[in-house]
Amino acid sequence: MLLSSIVKSYKKVRVLCVGDVMLDHFLYGKVERISPEAPVPVFNFQSEKRMLGGAGNVVANLHSLGCAADLICFIGDDAAGREVRLLLEAVCENPLPVVVPGFPTIEKTRVIAGNNHLLRIDNERRFDGTADLCGFLGPELDERVKAADIVLLSDYAKGMLSPERCRRLIEACRSARRPVIIDPKGDDYSKYARATVVKPNLREFNQATGMDCRPTEPGFREKLCVGAKKLFEKHGIENLLVTLSEHGMAFVSAKNPDEVFQLPTEAREVFDVSGAGDTSLAAFGASLAAGADIQDAMKLANVASGVAVGKLGTSCVTGEEILDALSRRRSSSGPGWKQKRKIVSRREAAEVAAQCREQGRKVGFTNGCFDLLHQGHLHSLMQARQECDVLMVGLNTDASIKRLKGPERPIQDEKTRALLLASLEFVDYVVMFDDDTALPLVDAIRPDLILKEGYTIDRWPEAQFVESYGGRAVTLSRLEGYSTTSTIRRMKG
Repeated sequence: MLLSSIVKSYKKVRVLCVGDVMLDHFLYGKVERISPEAPVPVFNFQSEKRMLGGAGNVVANLHSLGCAADLICFIGDDAAGREVRLLLEAVCENPLPVVVPGFPTIEKTRVIAGNNHLLRIDNERRFDGTADLCGFLGPELDERVKAADIVLLSDYAKGMLSPERCRRLIEACRSARRPVIIDPKGDDYSKYARATVVKPNLREFNQATGMDCRPTEPGFREKLCVGAKKLFEKHGIENLLVTLSEHGMAFVSAKNPDEVFQLPTEAREVFDVSGAGDTSLAAFGASLAAGADIQDAMKLANVASGVAVGKLGTSCVTGEEILDALSRRRSSSGPGWKQKRKIVSRREAAEVAAQCREQGRKVGFTNGCFDLLHQGHLHSLMQARQECDVLMVGLNTDASIKRLKGPERPIQDEKTRALLLASLEFVDYVVMFDDDTALPLVDAIRPDLILKEGYTIDRWPEAQFVESYGGRAVTLSRLEGYSTTSTIRRMKG
């Protein structure tokens, strides 16, 4: 089954998620000085964002992928709980947030300056000792399980997924013949007995098995199998999917406990790992429900988590982003594959720019044909990068260059030109555009700065537009004696 076909089938999938929900609260700003009152940084607040975290982030990702998703969770009778309820209604068809009297909704507030986490403030109490509130473990649970194609348990050890509730959920799934995938917490895997797949990270796996598996050391796979057999024999778990951080993920099945299927990581550039495990769980579960085998589901989960860590903050991944990543992957053979990861679509560039703005990072934009990359280009690009935190370069496609410069141009095709630009350390992203001007692309990205050599504002519509919303236009100095036209002329003799 083609990976792209699996992604396109997400819209036919219905998923039930059960687990610990939380409200993720992000405070963004800058730190430019130390307080005179105490040796602590002064945080200058700029913006904030609230979103679903934990199991809530799993269902938000399922919704973003195109699936129909629902969540059973615990919340408190408070403002944060009411906000969680509203956020769930936007991504679920029929969520069941159960209000637990006397407990606060779990809320995590992160203080972020630039791309650095300064502080996290947690407001939580474990939901220990709570009874079967609202009777959701009775007939309603059985009906919800039967209506789903797959069930995901997202355990953050906050008390929602107690051993008794886990066993009841797994029993309901087995009775309805629905796969149950578990993202575990802690070292007591008896609560996950007879699950279809348990998905620990490597630290959790080592903790649960008493092993010391390290992907970089000899004998890693053999040790992984030894640990997996312990869990298979003791708890009747059918499969283990172990995530290995920057080393990808590894799968072991109780049917073939001496074999390991391992995949490398798919991350382009790591900005933030927050929520990447939730994204991986969502994509893995959605893929299995869409008819993928374990290996293909792993591949898509790996791609999805690679996209997620390239974003800032707890972020959702769309099916379109996975398809884009798969497209880049197919065209990324050869020595330039790492550089090709910096070549992004217009939509991706706009999303990155929006995330950078939330973090207080300045996005710069310049554009051109860059037909024969020469020292004059390098001089301008280096100047541009010094003015901003992230430099995006708009690149004319072959078709747009022919319209602008005639049928004999470009000399080099757009893929070659894009790869050469992406190979430069001072270029962060390359975005191709087919329009006669860069204005539509600038409108999509909304950079903080636009930079170019040789243009005055009255002859520069893109700069006028950037200044209209409060951005800044910078005219770069030209390095004389270098131009593509003169280089072509010399080549022709």
